[in-house]
Amino acid sequence: MTSLQPDIRFPSRAGLPFGGSWVNPVAGSIVTSVNPANGRPLATFAEAGAGDVDAVVAAAKAGFSAWRRSSPPERAAALRQMAGVLRDNAEELAILEAADCGNPVRNARIDVLIAAASLEFFAGLVTEAKGDTIPVGPDALNFTRREPRGVVARIVAFNHPLMFVALKAAAPLAVGNSVIIKPAEQAPLSALRFAELIDGILPPGVFNIVPGDRAFGAGLVSHPGVAMVGLVGSIATGKAVLRGAAETIKPVVLELGGKNALIACADADPEVVARAMITGMNFNWCGQSCGSTSRAFLHASIHDDVVERLVGEVASFVPGNPLDPATTMGSLISRAHYDRVLDYIGSGEAEGARMLVGGPVEGDASLAEGAFVSPTIFVDVTSAMRIAREEIFGPVLSVLKWSDEDAMLEEVNALEYGLTCSIWTRDISAAHRLSHEVEAGQVWINDVGKHITGAPFGGYKQSGLGREGGIEELYACTQEKNVYVNLT
Repeated sequence: MTSLQPDIRFPSRAGLPFGGSWVNPVAGSIVTSVNPANGRPLATFAEAGAGDVDAVVAAAKAGFSAWRRSSPPERAAALRQMAGVLRDNAEELAILEAADCGNPVRNARIDVLIAAASLEFFAGLVTEAKGDTIPVGPDALNFTRREPRGVVARIVAFNHPLMFVALKAAAPLAVGNSVIIKPAEQAPLSALRFAELIDGILPPGVFNIVPGDRAFGAGLVSHPGVAMVGLVGSIATGKAVLRGAAETIKPVVLELGGKNALIACADADPEVVARAMITGMNFNWCGQSCGSTSRAFLHASIHDDVVERLVGEVASFVPGNPLDPATTMGSLISRAHYDRVLDYIGSGEAEGARMLVGGPVEGDASLAEGAFVSPTIFVDVTSAMRIAREEIFGPVLSVLKWSDEDAMLEEVNALEYGLTCSIWTRDISAAHRLSHEVEAGQVWINDVGKHITGAPFGGYKQSGLGREGGIEELYACTQEKNVYVNLT
């Protein structure tokens, strides 16, 4: 790997880290990663192509053959050691990630610690992949056992690059699978550096980090040597993964998009709701979060009181250099995504919504070459508008007004998405009624954006398949075998 900004600690090795070594791609290419905050090149890295899939999978299968025979305490110790590496190198990894994907370094630090906590959590669950005994009388024994599936491939997104690598590897590794992680094409550097830092902790081929193009990803999904696939990405990519996995009938876990609702009832405190709306948008990540509550449904009786507070609440989120510790909001992942977000902002204005605040960053020469968009809030939005129907994956919040609960719920549930929802009310009956009626996999009542270690996360409808983050994910990474023993 060639460092183009030597003040940042980049991976020192070239090639693709799989099978216990760094291998030059036979079918891929050498790619330059670009800092989205200034458009400047950061470092070059190897990217796999379709012709590299067989070698990567073969290495992972060899790793699985050894890892599946390791004891639960051995696996737990390795996961804890990996977590320790993350904690010991958190600052270095956060700086690298901030430069590569545009997230503020203060938030990148938090992501590194969440990644470590996830590895530690699943290290503590290694003995919970248990079977059962089934009574059959004194002359026989019938029991089940949970066994690892084999090679688990996981494709992750750019908004939390390193955190997703650890989160999506933890459960498969804990129960004895080997993993192939395809990091985001736009921001793979922190994942590659992590692979370098943990070298030697796991047997060769158990943990493989392989940046790759779309052909590599497609080949991985459909490969007969891959036993299970997971994706964090868009609905369109999720559908492509399902089609590819169908070729060999393998289980799939999908964490896809969201166009999530925040519902504020008439009895909610306008000041608290305004603050929650800003928090729920994840402006520190430029709104690049599948869980962002980007549709705020405000009861007509508090609508105006909430709206008049929004500009003040959002003022603390000012786009700036992601490497500056004082920065509260970084850049979008790329100029191409910047253009896409601006197109949505333009469509909101064209369709009659009123922009309360936001739009492209102007007047700051130091940010002119980056992908910066200010926190953008639209009011007078209707559910027919594009900004209220489609996932923007950017810092754009749509505010809608409601007065009839049934009509509001119909609008909330009308979309193909069903990932998260935030409900604000002092009425416990209303809170439970609404949490029951909304079609979402994660509901917060009088809170927003909280993710608890060990709690299952996943979506309804086209927001995904399966649940991750809890013991359900551990079980999903195993297959159950029934054993009958004749004792006579």
